[in-house]
Amino acid sequence: ALDEGEIRAVDALSFTVEPGEVYGLLGPNGAGKTTTLRMVLGLVKPDSGYAEVDGYRTEVDPTAVKSRLGFVSASDGVYPWLSVREMLLYFADLYGVPPIEAAARCEHLADLMGITSLLDRRAGTLSTGQRQRVTLVRGLIHDPPVMLLDEPTRGLDVVGVQTIFDYIAHLREVGKAVVVCT
Repeated sequence: ALDEGEIRAVDALSFTVEPGEVYGLLGPNGAGKTTTLRMVLGLVKPDSGYAEVDGYRTEVDPTAVKSRLGFVSASDGVYPWLSVREMLLYFADLYGVPPIEAAARCEHLADLMGITSLLDRRAGTLSTGQRQRVTLVRGLIHDPPVMLLDEPTRGLDVVGVQTIFDYIAHLREVGKAVVVCT
């Protein structure tokens, strides 16, 4: 029984996402979708149970879990004072991607997402759709096996939404497990 005013957004949730599979968490605001992603990321401790990614549990080895996840949120988190290239290489470095490999991934993913012409622009000058594409590349820069997308189409026009759908199709083609919250 819930106390008055208490909200239980996530209760007895269990799901598995296999490589190449896209799993959707759908529901109204307040349903617990973002909270679920935060538990998978190890940012919120579940009251009971556990989150496991690629054989690693968040409460046992949160660093191993985070290294196996790519996360893309509607709040883009680009660093406005850095160029797109600098920001992408910075994130690759945070994940321990060797510099030569990071540069190659940056070029390949930029080409894939159509942002090659933006690589040397300051991230703060980009449009909403451009920022979202940069964020999508940032989520893949360390080649994680699992991608978490939290409301990736919020604020995008029809072309931007199609870019997200194409991105999800690409993730599926290359065998990533994908969780999308909308």
